Amino acid sequence: EEDSTNSFICLLKKMKEVRLMEKVVEEKEEAFRERMEALAEQWRDLHARRAQLKAHVVRSGSTVKENERLRTQALKKAKEEKEQNRKKESELLGAKMDLEALTKQHQKLSKKLLKYSLFKRYLENVLENSQFRDVEDVISFYKALVRTRKDVAQSQWGHRQLTEQAAVLLRQLRAEREAEMLQCRNELLQLKEALGRAQRDILQWEGRWAELQDRAARKAMELKSLNMAIHSLFQ
Repeated sequence: EEDSTNSFICLLKKMKEVRLMEKVVEEKEEAFRERMEALAEQWRDLHARRAQLKAHVVRSGSTVKENERLRTQALKKAKEEKEQNRKKESELLGAKMDLEALTKQHQKLSKKLLKYSLFKRYLENVLENSQFRDVEDVISFYKALVRTRKDVAQSQWGHRQLTEQAAVLLRQLRAEREAEMLQCRNELLQLKEALGRAQRDILQWEGRWAELQDRAARKAMELKSLNMAIHSLFQ
């Protein structure tokens, strides 16, 4: 749909260019006709002046000096008119070349117009089956849709950026939490090992304490026996 609308916009532009080119061609053709008519009029005037000059030379052929002066004047006038005619022919040639170029461009634009006529019929069908008043409304609506789509795309892009940033932060936090948990596990293992060593030390010291108590009990029995023996001796 976007390609079709772009093609139709190109079609409208080309149709406008074709109308402008047709107008330019018409103006060029009108100017060309005016130039041709002006040249024809000048050629008629030139022939009339030449005829008048010849008649005047025939009628007034009094002296050679006058004839020479008239001849020189006529040659000068003819040279000037020849130069003017050369300039006008050059302008006419340029106008013909411009007209050919405009004709070729007109043909090219006509071919493009024929090529894009399918989209024109398509939009005409759209207008018949929709609430749009003209093609300009369709184009305005399409441009609004394009702007909306662009805004949505930018919003989605921003959402993706935020999502990606959130994902990066989440990964960072997860990595930090995993590192903290690993550190806690390591500290817990170290504490368990210390607790195990402490429990083993407690068992060892409890065994020693039991031995000391046994030894103290034996010493106390020996001392009691010794006291009784001493007491018996004293008696």
